[in-house]
Amino acid sequence: MVFLTLLPLAVVMVAGTQLVAAVFFASSDRPRAASLGYLAGAAIVVGGGTTVAWLALRLFRIRFSTGSERGAVERNIDWLVLGVLVVLAIVVYLLRHHGPPSWMGRLQHASPGYAFRVGLLLFLANPTDGLTMIAVGAAAARRDEAWWHLLPFVLLTLTLLALPLLALLLLGHRAEVVLPRIRRWADTHSWIVSEAVIAIFFAITVVDLVR
Repeated sequence: MVFLTLLPLAVVMVAGTQLVAAVFFASSDRPRAASLGYLAGAAIVVGGGTTVAWLALRLFRIRFSTGSERGAVERNIDWLVLGVLVVLAIVVYLLRHHGPPSWMGRLQHASPGYAFRVGLLLFLANPTDGLTMIAVGAAAARRDEAWWHLLPFVLLTLTLLALPLLALLLLGHRAEVVLPRIRRWADTHSWIVSEAVIAIFFAITVVDLVR
């Protein structure tokens, strides 16, 4: 199904600071409660953001795609998605060496409520997440996908964010070795994976545009 092409963009959503924060919460004084609070905040933003983008573009498509205008509207949406992807690729590249902000050290003593607020604010304030949610929602609306087709993307995003917590639950004390490796990978290599995913989705959108 078409929504499967959207799933790789979940990697872009969590790569970098978002995954690093998840590692800090999984290493905190209350790892389970803090991680679940963080996931809850992220779920609200990711689910809400993709839904708003999908709804806005769907209404635009319904409003203007009548008769002979349908193809033109779909092409305009494709151009919008391409533009968003280009900006997203540039932002990912520019932020590739920024590393986690200094305030993240406090996350190891975070309460569930604080972790929830971090999940909300981190995904709201991060430009790569906003652009990715727009791209996903617009792409789904352009293909006339039902709203529930966004759910696998949201669930995969949350699953990737939950990897540090899952590592803690499954590995126990051995997670003390695994979690720093996840954090270092997110700091140094995640931007490369993000750029590759964006390039693939860009190519898919170009194929739709010229078809």
